Amino acid sequence: MTDVLLYHHIQGLTDGVRSFADSLRQAGHTVHTPDLFDGRTFGSIEEGFGFARESGLDAIRERGIAAADDLGPGLVYAGFSFGVTIAQRLAQTRPGARGALLMDSCLPVAEFGERWPEGVPVQIHGKEDDEFFDEDLPAARELAGSTANAELFVYPGDQHLFADSSLDAYDPEASALLMERVRAFLAAV
Repeated sequence: MTDVLLYHHIQGLTDGVRSFADSLRQAGHTVHTPDLFDGRTFGSIEEGFGFARESGLDAIRERGIAAADDLGPGLVYAGFSFGVTIAQRLAQTRPGARGALLMDSCLPVAEFGERWPEGVPVQIHGKEDDEFFDEDLPAARELAGSTANAELFVYPGDQHLFADSSLDAYDPEASALLMERVRAFLAAV
């Protein structure tokens, strides 16, 4: 099965992120979930961003990179929203990356290199009317169009972090479809 390094979103390593990881573990995958906020979770995106800005966004991202250092190559890098900033960087820059799962966010490929790495499959998931994902949708479309190894899935609705079952934004139907697609992706890498 597959080794996955899953980075949490700006509200922290919530019960919903843990549950998502547990669902992948039940499918036979090894899932690492570093807690970049040292046990803190936040009731809103704004509160989480406040904490992250105060702590230093770059310092938190570097902690995420360091978590990957301990695991070696051959990982699928995955992230929710803020966690995508780390997962995408690693998928684009680490030799041996097996794939990337970018949920609720996608950065321009040019942030980390000239092009998406050859042979590294990627899935991008987001809601069509999510105000945060809407900003990233052009980059997601560009990435999806740049390589045969990319899939972009846009779901109806406006919820950000819709696959986190512990948040009000949770969308059970879209989350189930996302999980089905993620499991198929992981079975194929």
